[in-house]
Amino acid sequence: MVKIDSNLFSAPQGALEHAERCPECGASLVLRGSSSGPFWGCENYPKCEYSRPTHAHEHRIERELDMPCPECSKPLALKQGRYGFFIGCTGFPDCHYHTQLESPDDTGIPCPKCKTGELIQRNNRYGKTFYACNGYPKCQFAVNHPPQKGTCEFCGFELLVERKLASGRQLQCANKKCGKKQSMPK
Repeated sequence: MVKIDSNLFSAPQGALEHAERCPECGASLVLRGSSSGPFWGCENYPKCEYSRPTHAHEHRIERELDMPCPECSKPLALKQGRYGFFIGCTGFPDCHYHTQLESPDDTGIPCPKCKTGELIQRNNRYGKTFYACNGYPKCQFAVNHPPQKGTCEFCGFELLVERKLASGRQLQCANKKCGKKQSMPK
């Protein structure tokens, strides 16, 4: 039987403490874990129940830009957050101005669900591309493959998606309930 050295899994005293103090009682904040992930909690728990997420307001500033914030006139900075890079005000948390680095690509294809929005190209936090309605959060229609104008031959849904398979390019119904392959236009 393999014997595991318990010293490999224990942290030195104070290694998981944070230099920040609890705003409620003044004790040190300690890194703790839960099913939702890590968080900073007061070392006097359960007497003091203060806690905050580890990612709160921790955007790393990559470099400041020579542009003033349109809301407060402080300089803007290129920052890295949990969903990638963005441009934000250096006056955060007093000023909440932020914008994306580049505007999403417009496909010009109307949303088949709400009929008022258009599908735009977006990226999730892992960098994977998808196409969603620009009417989000009212309309939550999204597809993972490039949308194509067209109507399904089987169910009449007003959107097709292009799939690249080993056998070549294939059009498929964007309706999740149908999803049938379409004959290719000539």
